[in-house]
Amino acid sequence: MLTADTATTFASAINARSGCSRPLPQWRHHDRIANLLRMDQPADTNAAIWQSSDIAQTWAAEAAARERNHGAQWRFMADLLPFSEADAFTFLDLGAGTGNLSRAILERHPRSTAVLADFSEQMMSAAEGEMKPFAGRYSYIKFDMSSGEWPADIPAQLDAIVASLCIHHLPDERKQGLFREIFEHLVPGGWSVNYDPVRPEDHAVRSVWQRVGDRYDPEMARRRLHPTPEERARHENHLRYMIPLTRQLGYLQAAGFEGIDVYWKQLEWVVYAGCRPADVAA
Repeated sequence: MLTADTATTFASAINARSGCSRPLPQWRHHDRIANLLRMDQPADTNAAIWQSSDIAQTWAAEAAARERNHGAQWRFMADLLPFSEADAFTFLDLGAGTGNLSRAILERHPRSTAVLADFSEQMMSAAEGEMKPFAGRYSYIKFDMSSGEWPADIPAQLDAIVASLCIHHLPDERKQGLFREIFEHLVPGGWSVNYDPVRPEDHAVRSVWQRVGDRYDPEMARRRLHPTPEERARHENHLRYMIPLTRQLGYLQAAGFEGIDVYWKQLEWVVYAGCRPADVAA
């Protein structure tokens, strides 16, 4: 789930987070959210977008596309967690949305318990049907990641904290603060795992990512070379706070994590993780 600090429009946010191969047609959403999405509007519109019941329903309807494009990575993240099927543990899913990543972990680890944090009550409501098979093993908590004030309902000590497709929407200063807060909420030996897109640092690398991305999705080339003004604005906003991978790994190191590595990568998509040292007092 995105935070109230970003100004991503509905179409770009849905396409970026769902991994849909094509953008949602303008006619599907333009009229019903036109009052929310003014490209020249200086005020943040993200909260209004993600707290809309229409958008929550559309997000839920894109579940199959998200599973097709990101399901393997979510299951891989579940495998990264250092627990056996017999282990009981509690994890926090930041920006959980409708619970895609949490479901992968709950299924892989039958004795795990999930705390899903999101700032949109509409998204939490849309998750009810999808989370039903795991009734009694999860809870939702309202939390806006753009704020450093963690709700009291989030346990002070967690065995793991995970996130998917959301932290890249935070400004750098907030990313650094969030990594410190994650570290503080982990038990010694606890793991933080994040799945997100990153920005290339090298022009040659950027060219490769672009070429391969265009091959996977020809519409991407059209949007880049001949975008409408609204498409250009959406794209620029989506990249607004995206930063290189090395910088984020540095933030983890500065927060005190060890075992830091890029455990999976394909073009701009990465899964990176780190753990709180076992000998650091909680």
